[in-house]
Amino acid sequence: MPLSEHEQRLLEQMERALYAEDPKFASSLRSAAPRPGSRRRAAAGVLLALVGAGLLVAGAATSIIPLGVLGFLVMLAGTFLVIRTLRAPAETAAPAAAKPGAAKPAKQAKAPKGGFMDKMDERFRKRREGDGGEY
Repeated sequence: MPLSEHEQRLLEQMERALYAEDPKFASSLRSAAPRPGSRRRAAAGVLLALVGAGLLVAGAATSIIPLGVLGFLVMLAGTFLVIRTLRAPAETAAPAAAKPGAAKPAKQAKAPKGGFMDKMDERFRKRREGDGGEY
């Protein structure tokens, strides 16, 4: 059942608000679907890495050093291609609210990007200072 015109406007408004509030999260949701051709590129990278490993073994077995070096480089290139393909976010067009010329959200201060260890260090520091109270 298609959405009514009013529901479509509300959905677009919610989407713009999401992009304005947290553009990084919104773009990660939008890029969840794999890009067309990324599976083919990853498979080509795996195949390239396997051919490189074969050349490396052939170079070591025949004591032909340039063949082994070439095999290593081909294997390295294939591995790089696979990693780059799997980590690359999909290029998607953001709504007008997230475009550079659009109004900026009021909350502009960036929170520190703390990983697990940073959070644990902060909790430990608070406990040592007596601020935390939680154990």
